[in-house]
Amino acid sequence: MDVTIVVVLLLLGILFFLLELFLIPGISLAGIAGTVFMGGAIYYAYSVIGNGAGHITLASSLVLLAITIWIFVRSNALEKMSLKTEIKGKNDPLENMVLNIGDKGITQSRLAPMGKVKVNGHIVEAKTNDDFIDPGVEVIILQVFNTNILVERLPE
Repeated sequence: MDVTIVVVLLLLGILFFLLELFLIPGISLAGIAGTVFMGGAIYYAYSVIGNGAGHITLASSLVLLAITIWIFVRSNALEKMSLKTEIKGKNDPLENMVLNIGDKGITQSRLAPMGKVKVNGHIVEAKTNDDFIDPGVEVIILQVFNTNILVERLPE
């Protein structure tokens, strides 16, 4: 009867550890329950059955937990739970805009170091390498990136 109690507690502990690892990530009630059940099985084996059974229970619980996790990872269970969607959309704010190095524009907001610039009739996100640039100042494009442009104050 004592061995049955130890085995049931170990199995419950392993079940809760699997729940914790694969279904409820983070420190949750399942992880705490798994620790309590496995610790209870080991404590029960040491205190009621004896030191030899306690050592066997401790070693077998660690080995059994490792084997169970290994089998679960190698099985297709994680593959069935994983998300298989693909993101096909993309954010390209400069799409269909003709912006070239050397084009001139006017700042619409303060560039500190990023802000909005109106170039060729389009308002785009811009950044500057030098000091802050106030609104209404004429700037020139130094470089065009995928999502924004690099500008500097137009020399006077």
